[in-house]
Amino acid sequence: MQLSGTWSILNGLIAILLFSTLTSAIELDINDEESIKDAASTSAYSMMGWYVGNETGQIPGAFPEKWWEGSALFLALLQYWHFTGDTTYNSLTSEGMQWQSGDKGDYMPSNYSSYLGNDDQMFWGLAAMMAAELKFPDVPDKFSWLSLAQGVFNTQIARWDTTKCGGGLRWQLFPYQNGYTMKNAVSNGGLFQLAARLARYTNEDKYTDWAEKIWDWSVSSPLVNNKTWNVADSTEMSNNCADAGNYQWSYNYGTYLMGAAYMYNMTSDEKWKTPVDGLLGKTLKTFFPNGDVMEDTTCEPIHKCNFNEILFKGLTSSWLAFTALLVPDTAEQIKPKLASSAQAAAESCTGNNNNTCGIMWYQHKWDGTTGMEQEISTTNVFLANMINFDTGTFGPVTSKTGGNSTSDDNAGEGDGKDKEKPITTGDKAGASILTLIFVFAWAGAMAFMMLGA
Repeated sequence: MQLSGTWSILNGLIAILLFSTLTSAIELDINDEESIKDAASTSAYSMMGWYVGNETGQIPGAFPEKWWEGSALFLALLQYWHFTGDTTYNSLTSEGMQWQSGDKGDYMPSNYSSYLGNDDQMFWGLAAMMAAELKFPDVPDKFSWLSLAQGVFNTQIARWDTTKCGGGLRWQLFPYQNGYTMKNAVSNGGLFQLAARLARYTNEDKYTDWAEKIWDWSVSSPLVNNKTWNVADSTEMSNNCADAGNYQWSYNYGTYLMGAAYMYNMTSDEKWKTPVDGLLGKTLKTFFPNGDVMEDTTCEPIHKCNFNEILFKGLTSSWLAFTALLVPDTAEQIKPKLASSAQAAAESCTGNNNNTCGIMWYQHKWDGTTGMEQEISTTNVFLANMINFDTGTFGPVTSKTGGNSTSDDNAGEGDGKDKEKPITTGDKAGASILTLIFVFAWAGAMAFMMLGA
């Protein structure tokens, strides 16, 4: 009887130990710099478990069916190096970002250029801009990071479309792509952000002028309401952009907020402080519905986030952090939200007995999902909290404050009219497959919500 009782106790202890091992989250003390670095190291390691571009026979920086996600991966790695000082992933970051840069240094690589949208290319431009602003070393005898950002900018402004709606970028580049007749927030907000960052870095008027132009067009369109600070997802050219698809995505807000923060930091003009405050307030109200933890509210409550959408709040976490650095009086609002989101994200990392992280941080537990996108977003929100320990060295530099990436004002020129290239049957088939993956997933999620409403 006594022996049986002893075995019961031992079995209970074993079960408790096993259960605690299986459910152990990433440890995170938001007030401890080293704890944040350790947490980011853990999630970054998991993130890189999905990357094969550095393996024999693989293509650096390539994700064939979701090419733009390479930029999100490298954006996270650039910030990981910047905030932690860990150089583990630097060489593959340089390799991947250069490999996908294209022959003209504009992130239009021949393997993917027939299938891309303006937003896809734009994100790679933002990654290159981040590299320049964080003083990530240029690669000898390769395109400089600044020139790659300029190459993207130059090709995109050449696509500024005035045939309908008075201006704006289309979502897609080619007539055979679904979404070609749409003008969307992330493409235009992303170009606005890129122009603003180039303006601040180079102090050249042409970038300032374009940032002003893109912003003014955006607020004259249905995409950005500068009274309510609502940011719509897209608008259709078929009715001359008379209305908009109003689904709410965090990164649409983040692109415009980050651009306005750069413009205000550079100019101290209240014209830009007003949108910083307005967009920030709306972002915090919309994407923190329970007050504390960030959530992409269009897809998370119905468990319908696709691989693109899982990345949105991670990107926005980073943009919120840099907004706090660029416009310090916003930090009081931003830091508590980033702290509570990071804590919740850490608690989601209990999956598969290897700290796999989930999508829905607000659940404070693993939601059963697995993917590179989850790990990228978690890494981003951990690193965003490093701004609590800024000593004046974390903010983005300019060419006058330590930035030394080489400029090329003519980068990528001549490549902006890609939509006029001959269209092959292969182009159409490939573009249809890749674009429909996103379009049908998006439409399906929207239909699900409408039916359930």
